[in-house]
Amino acid sequence: MKILTKLILVFAVLALVFGCSTQTGNKKADLVYVNWAEGIAYTHLAKVVLEEKMGYDVTITAADVAPAYTAVATGNKDAFMETWLPVLHKDYIEKYQDSLIDLGHVYEGTQSGLVVPEYVTIDKISQLNDYKEKFNGVITGIDAGAGIMKTTEELIDVYGLELDLMESSGPAMTAALKDAIDNEEWIVVTGWKPHWMFGRWDLKFLKQDEDKMMWKQGNIHIMGNKNLRETKPELAQFLSNMFFTDAQLADLMIKVKESDQPIEEVVKTWMNNNEDVINKWIPTK
Repeated sequence: MKILTKLILVFAVLALVFGCSTQTGNKKADLVYVNWAEGIAYTHLAKVVLEEKMGYDVTITAADVAPAYTAVATGNKDAFMETWLPVLHKDYIEKYQDSLIDLGHVYEGTQSGLVVPEYVTIDKISQLNDYKEKFNGVITGIDAGAGIMKTTEELIDVYGLELDLMESSGPAMTAALKDAIDNEEWIVVTGWKPHWMFGRWDLKFLKQDEDKMMWKQGNIHIMGNKNLRETKPELAQFLSNMFFTDAQLADLMIKVKESDQPIEEVVKTWMNNNEDVINKWIPTK
């Protein structure tokens, strides 16, 4: 009887230890994002909310699009924070569809395309060749492998453009845009909404021909590893609940861009000033 009692106690302790360790493990989040303005802002905000409001240990990692999808699909990361659908990231979703789950959209009404300052006197993509010298024969792009870069490469062929697509990064693209605007020079860049640059400068998307539509409006989704709802249901629910209106995300992005404080301090202040928004994201038990 004593042996039986001891065995029961041992199993009870093991169950308690195992349960605690599992619970602790599930209080970890490993998120990956792309170095784009909107994703930087709201991924850092998600980190602060998870840590401050929900007791998580959070790691966030910036990566190019292709390795980001691979990391989530293989289970090395929990979720990719910025999937643009239905166009920009469709190839990645088709490739990894059996290894990912769609946790819903964090933003509605995206727009992508070629962007120029308002003072540039053309309005259509089909007019670019007529003024290629004014653009120095270049379209300033972002990260190689980004969906907008792949679509722009296709667009160059479809429209027969005589401009080269130059790879850079999100920050490098906006720096080039700023320099051009400061000097009232012509420049064309790969651009998208939501982005703080539309709040900073007067910009416009070049119009597409009706028979050569390469970009459509869509949404930004968060994609999780296929097992996330089973292994970390609370985290999966939180990421599913995250959502910004256009005004909310614009406000967050501008505050991040214009502040001299560390980004986590900026998003923490935003969190504290927008508790009605944040509280809707936190799952109820």
